[in-house]
Amino acid sequence: MGHADLLGGTLPVLTFGRGPDLVVLPGLEAAGGNPAGLARRMEEARYAAYARSRTVHVVRRPVGIAPGTTMADLAGSLAAAITADLGAPVDVMGVSTGGSLALQLAVDHPQVVRRLVLVSAAARLSDDARATQRRWAERVRAGRRRQAAAGQAELMGGSAGGVAFWRAALWLGAPLVVPDEPADLLRTVEAEDSYDVTARLGEVAAPTLLVAGARDRNYGADLLRRTAARIPGARLRLHPRYGHAAATSSRRVPTMVLDFLDE
Repeated sequence: MGHADLLGGTLPVLTFGRGPDLVVLPGLEAAGGNPAGLARRMEEARYAAYARSRTVHVVRRPVGIAPGTTMADLAGSLAAAITADLGAPVDVMGVSTGGSLALQLAVDHPQVVRRLVLVSAAARLSDDARATQRRWAERVRAGRRRQAAAGQAELMGGSAGGVAFWRAALWLGAPLVVPDEPADLLRTVEAEDSYDVTARLGEVAAPTLLVAGARDRNYGADLLRRTAARIPGARLRLHPRYGHAAATSSRRVPTMVLDFLDE
């Protein structure tokens, strides 16, 4: 049975499971705060494999993000919250945009991270992904929610068929992925737009596992390989046929992650 709260009194967190702490940083989400009802049960089910042997803390973006906030600012707030409530270091797993935050945390606050897992994440976004996210932001500001949501399909699918599927799904599901009050989501996207820790990857002190798909259009296989190669001792698990969404949802990932964390 899980419970919802604030980590460090500042960051929405859903905690469940038992065992050593595992901080999970999810990807971009429309809603701020903690999920409730069915959404909460789905969240617990998503990370159930980890909760069997870990106390899982799913930490979301803060509410009321200030204009001009950077990924380093978000990492600073996260480090303070982890230290205040969990002590340090702890295992951290970041998924997609959450992986960007996790890697920023590892370079800026290495004392907080025991082991680092990055799922579909790299040292920066690809140029194409940045351009796509900027178009998304422009459409959101203009109130074109369905066009904004569907435009993200280019980054989700790993093939033409996958892109077509995601374009239709995101168009239909736009109200679920683009909130009525998008300020915090927009500011998170803006923070990731300027995020780039390439020059600092050698500072990562935590043992690191990077799991991704070679067809991930947010990064591309070369950028994923370069990210792993520049982190001391990092391991890369690159699936040749997965795109972004397939890698983040693969049933193979929990086994790889838990084996790594148990070492």
